[in-house]
Amino acid sequence: MYPYRTVSVIPELPAPISRLSELARNLWFSWHPQAQLLYSKLDPLLWEEVNHNPIKQLLYVEGAALKRAAADPEYLAIYNRVIADLDSYMGGETWFQRTCPNLTDQLVAYFSAEFGVHESNPVYSGGLGLLAGDHCKSASDLGIPFVGVGILYKQGYFCQRINREGWQEAHYTFMDFNEMTVTPARRPDGGEVIITVRLPGRDVFVKVWELQVGRVIIYFLDTDLSQNNKEDRQLTSKLYGGNQDTRISQEIILGIGGTKALREMGIFPTAWHINEGHAAFIILERLRELINQGLTLSTAREVVRASTIFTTHTPVPAGHDVFDSEMIDRYLGYLYNELKTNREDFMALGWDQERQGFNMTRLALNHAAFTNGVSKLHAEVTKKMFQNLYSGIPQEEIPIHAVTNGVHTETWVAPEMRDLFAKYIGEDWVDNISHQEQWQRVYSIPDEELWETHQKLKSRMIKFVQNNVYRRMERNFQPLELIRECAGYLSKNVLTIGFARRFATYKRANLLLQNKARLSRLVNDPEKPVQIIFAGKAHPADRPGQELIKMIYDLSLEEEFRGKIVLVEDYDINVSRHLLQGVDVWLNTPRRPLEASGTSGQKAAINGVVNCSILDGWWPEAYNGENGFAIGTAKDYQSEEVQDREDASSLFDLLEQIIIPYYYRRVDGIPREWIHYMKDSLATIPWQFSTERMVKEYTQRFYLKAALRGREFAANHFQLAARVEQFKRLLEEHWRHIRFCSVEVEQPPVLSVGSELLLRAEVFLGVVKPQDIIVEIVYGRVSDHGLDQMTLVPMEFIQESGDNKYRYSAKITLMRGTSGYTLRIRPNDKDFAHPFELPLIKWADVF
Repeated sequence: MYPYRTVSVIPELPAPISRLSELARNLWFSWHPQAQLLYSKLDPLLWEEVNHNPIKQLLYVEGAALKRAAADPEYLAIYNRVIADLDSYMGGETWFQRTCPNLTDQLVAYFSAEFGVHESNPVYSGGLGLLAGDHCKSASDLGIPFVGVGILYKQGYFCQRINREGWQEAHYTFMDFNEMTVTPARRPDGGEVIITVRLPGRDVFVKVWELQVGRVIIYFLDTDLSQNNKEDRQLTSKLYGGNQDTRISQEIILGIGGTKALREMGIFPTAWHINEGHAAFIILERLRELINQGLTLSTAREVVRASTIFTTHTPVPAGHDVFDSEMIDRYLGYLYNELKTNREDFMALGWDQERQGFNMTRLALNHAAFTNGVSKLHAEVTKKMFQNLYSGIPQEEIPIHAVTNGVHTETWVAPEMRDLFAKYIGEDWVDNISHQEQWQRVYSIPDEELWETHQKLKSRMIKFVQNNVYRRMERNFQPLELIRECAGYLSKNVLTIGFARRFATYKRANLLLQNKARLSRLVNDPEKPVQIIFAGKAHPADRPGQELIKMIYDLSLEEEFRGKIVLVEDYDINVSRHLLQGVDVWLNTPRRPLEASGTSGQKAAINGVVNCSILDGWWPEAYNGENGFAIGTAKDYQSEEVQDREDASSLFDLLEQIIIPYYYRRVDGIPREWIHYMKDSLATIPWQFSTERMVKEYTQRFYLKAALRGREFAANHFQLAARVEQFKRLLEEHWRHIRFCSVEVEQPPVLSVGSELLLRAEVFLGVVKPQDIIVEIVYGRVSDHGLDQMTLVPMEFIQESGDNKYRYSAKITLMRGTSGYTLRIRPNDKDFAHPFELPLIKWADVF
C-alpha cells in the first residue's frame, strides 16, 4: 500500500445557513433536538446512514438540499432559533459564575480512558464512558472551568454483529478523524500539538485532537502518526483491546502523555480528577515535574495529593489494573532516576501485596486527597475492599466518600417527554433539573396525555427494533418467511421489558431464563402477555458473556418465544436511547453488590419507564416502595447459586403477582395504577440522579477544595507541603511509641438514660506534642463487628504529668439500649483533607 494523506472539505454553505458547520463542531447539538433537526431535515435517510454525524452529513449531502434549506422559511426559522440558543448558551452567565464569582480562574482536568458523548464519536464501551460524557455536558451547562483528557481510538470499541448461529462477532471500522467532530488541538502559537511519550527503547509521538462539548473541551490523544512505527501507530487503535503491553502503553499515553499535552498547550489545572485507575499515571508525570523543580519525592507527593480527586468505579479486586514488577521496570524504570528514588520506593507508590503487582487503583488512592465511589453502597464495598490500607480505622470512617452517579437529563429525555415537561413543569424546567420541588408537578400531567406520549415512544422503539432484526436476518441470509415475519414482532399493547447493558456474567442477563417453563407462560399468556427485548455487547475476550448472548439468541428462535423475546445487535448510544425511551419496564439484575452504580435505569426513569431492579448500585437510594420495583432483598448469600435461585424466584413472583396485573388493569382504557408508578418515578428520580446534581456535588465537595489546597500547598516555594510532609514523617516514625497508660471511669450506681460517665485517661506521647493529636471517646451501638452509629467526643487536655505523659478527661451521656465505648488517639492537623489522611490510630487497651 502506498502512503497518502486524506483531507475532507465541507462544501461552501449558503450564506443564510453558513453556521451549520460551526454548530456541527460543537457537541452541544447532541442534547438539543432542534439542532439535530437542522441536519436530519437536509436528508433524513443520509442522517441515519452517517449515524447522526453532522460533519459527514454536510460532507455528503447534495448541494441542492442545502439550497432548498436556505430558501425554506420554516427551516430558516428553526435555524435562527437554534443559532440564537447556541450563542446564548455559550455567552450567558452560568451557575459557577453566580456561585463562585472569584474562582473562575480555577480549572479542573478530568482524565478518563473513554468518553461517550454521542454515537458519532464511538470512543466508549459502556457505562464508564457514558458517565464521563454526561459529566462533561453538565460541567458545560454549569459553566465549570473544565477540560477532559482521553484517547481517540482509531477503531473505537467494536461493532457487534450476531451471526446466523447466534455468536457475537467483533468488527472494527477505521474512523476518519477528518469526518468526525474533532479538530487538531493548537499550541498558543497556533501550531498543532504533538508531544512524545517514552516507551521501552523509543519515544512515541502523540497528536492531540480536541472535541468541543458546549463550553467544555475534551482533548484526545492519537498515536496513528507517520513518525511512529507500525506497532506504535496501533497503540491507540482499540479501546480495551490487545494484551497487557497494550494496556500499560495506553495508560502511559493517557496519564503521562495527557499531562504533557496540557502543558504543551499552556493549560495548568488547579484540580486533577482521575476517573477510574486507568488514568492514574498522571501522578507520576506530576511528581516528575515537581522533582525537576527541586522538591523531594515525599514533598512532591503532598503537592500532588492536595489537588487530586479519584473516582473508582470497580467493586471487585480483579477489575483493577495491576502490572507486575518486571513490566513496571521495562516501561517506567527510567523514572526511578528522574524521581530521585530507588526501585523499592517507586514500587511502593502503588504496590499491591495481595496481588503482587503495581495496582493503578492503589496508586490513585495513595495520591488523592479526595476519593469516592459512585453510589453509597459502592462506597461501602470499596471501603471493605481497601480496609487493609486503613488498619484499625472503623469502616465508616475510612475516607472513601460517595457521589452517586447521575445522567445528563437533556441528552436522554425523549423530545416528546421534553415537551410534556415544558407544558406541565415549566418552560424553564431544564434550568432547574436538580430542584426537587418542580418535579412534583408531574402529577398534574393528565394520565391520558402521559400514556399517549409513552405509547408513541413505544411504537417508535418497536419499529426501530424490527428494523434492527430485519437487517441482521437479511445479512445472515435467513429464510425469507422468517425475515418477513419479523415485521410483526412485538406489539405496543403488550407489557414490554427492556434489558440492555454490557453482557458481563455478573449482570445476569439470563436470570429470567432460570425457569424456561415459567417464562413461556408469561410470554404466551393469551390475556396478559409479556415481551422482552435484550441488547448488549460482551467483551471480545469474555467467552461466558458471549455464551449468554448465544443463549438468548437461540431462545428467541424457538417457536414459543419467537417474536416475543428479541435480541437487538450492536448496542450503542442510539440503540440505548430508543430502548430506554420506549419500553415499559427497565430490568436490572446484577449480582449484588457487584453493580457499582449503573445509570441506564436513571435514563429510563426520565422517560416515564418504571424500574425493576436488584437493590444494588444506585437503586437502594432511589427506591421508596412506590416508584418502581425491587427484586429480592438486600442481604448476603451463602453462595452465588442460592442467590441466583432466590433472585430469579423473586423476579418471577414480582412479575406474576404485581407488575403484570398492575399494567393490564385498565380504567376507561388507561392503566391508571401503572401510570401512578410512572409519575412517582418521574417525581423522585430525575432531580436526584442527574449529572447536574452530581457535578455540583463534585464541585462543592471536592473541586473547589482541591484547587484551594493545591494552591496553598504550592505557595511560598511549597512551604506548606514541606511542613505537612515533615509532620507526617514525624508521626509515622514515632507513632509506635504512643500508648494509653491508664483509663479511669466514674459512673453512678444506677445507670439510666441520661446518666453521665466521666472518663479520664493518661497517655504517653513521646516526642509528639498534644496539639498534634486528638484523644477522643468513641461511643456507639454494639454490633457484631464493633460499634455502629458512632459518636465522637473529644477529650479535654487537663495537664502534663511528666515524662511525656498527659492527662485528658471527658463525659458521655448514656443512650437507651446496649451501647459501648472506648478511647483512641489519632493524628490532628488543620491542613489534612480529612481526619485519616494519615491512617494512624491507637486504641485504648488498658480498661
